[in-house]
Amino acid sequence: MKHSKNYALLILLLFSLFGQLNGQDFQYLTTVNSCFIDDIKTVELYLDNYPYSQPIIKLNSDEKLLLSFDDLSNESRYLKYTFIHCSYDWKIDNLSQMEYIDGFLEDEISDYSYSFNTITSYTHYELSFPSDLMKITKSGNYLLFVYDTSPDDPILVRRFMVIENKPVIISGRVNRSSDVSTMHTMQEVDFTAYTGNYDVKNPSRYLHANIVQNGRWDNAIIGLPYRSGKPGEYNFDYDNNANAFNGGNDFRFFDIKSLRYNGNRIVSIGYRNDENIAFVLEDVAKPYTPYTNDPTLNGFYYIKNEDFNGKNSEDYVKTIFSLKADFELTEGNLYVFGALTDWKIVDEARLKLNPKTNYWETALLLKQGFYNYQYVLVKKKKNLIIDETFIEGNHWETQNKYTIFLYLQEEGTVYDKLIGSLELFFK
Repeated sequence: MKHSKNYALLILLLFSLFGQLNGQDFQYLTTVNSCFIDDIKTVELYLDNYPYSQPIIKLNSDEKLLLSFDDLSNESRYLKYTFIHCSYDWKIDNLSQMEYIDGFLEDEISDYSYSFNTITSYTHYELSFPSDLMKITKSGNYLLFVYDTSPDDPILVRRFMVIENKPVIISGRVNRSSDVSTMHTMQEVDFTAYTGNYDVKNPSRYLHANIVQNGRWDNAIIGLPYRSGKPGEYNFDYDNNANAFNGGNDFRFFDIKSLRYNGNRIVSIGYRNDENIAFVLEDVAKPYTPYTNDPTLNGFYYIKNEDFNGKNSEDYVKTIFSLKADFELTEGNLYVFGALTDWKIVDEARLKLNPKTNYWETALLLKQGFYNYQYVLVKKKKNLIIDETFIEGNHWETQNKYTIFLYLQEEGTVYDKLIGSLELFFK
């Protein structure tokens, strides 16, 4: 009888733990990639062994995503994570977590290590998922939510996608804009989806496509409907810029892989005031400069220390940017932008005019590696619309990477399946 009572108490405790998180209302949580603590740096999420890739895996496969980040604080944390299902347009839907997670609803991040022989100390965390303890049972859009002990103490949010194990066929290509007014500056993504055995009812309402340029979500095309088609074949070829993006310009770059010598486009690197510091070669605006094809990581970066190969040997460097103020700026603010700022407008990346040098300047704390970046304009009255053309120019020939995601809500279901994906390049 005593053993039966203990067993019953254990079952009750487990149900209590499951119910506690399952009853959690995540509607308050942002669905945009975010860090909630300033000391969290260098957050990366991609298909394991494929850096720069979109974080997307097949349902019921052995594929894993790898999350990594650094914590520059000296605080002791008990980090946990969970998954949250979202609609095609990245709104948290009404599915219960137990409807798309098989196993525990949360788990610990137990893989961490410490920096070695660096000026800036940090704890490096890694998480490979999904695991056997938390299997994902439905395709679609997801948030990876990391928190310290409780969801009330958020650390970061990252978007990822799970695609059906047998996705539809999508064929497409990136073209110069077919609109005469934008043919010199924009690129359009034309494609056709062949839905095969998927039950597509009312496609104008339940079939949606998202298009992402270079991993950016701020300028993504969300919920693009098909333009024409027939059962099993849906065409997304527009001529009104509904599927078009600014071509922009190839990203600028710099190399801080070494602290012993000046890397590419670094004019000075050294140590002062208890920190590493590097000065990027002075930049100039190029809105009207003819396009030149330059090597690019499409806005991304990779981490590497060329001076030492030990694990967690990469140090942090205060990196100084300067842009010559030889243009008129009547409104708005300028920012450094790219994966190095998490594809977001952040205060520390805002440039300020130095009247002594007549340069716009700012500094970012970055981990050793090779980086892409651009300068963007955010007008004060335009609600954070990012203009990457004001300083960089806009060309239809620019190298860009596009990812198409196709979603379907099947009849009798209440969530959006991710049924297809295609990656395209314009070179």
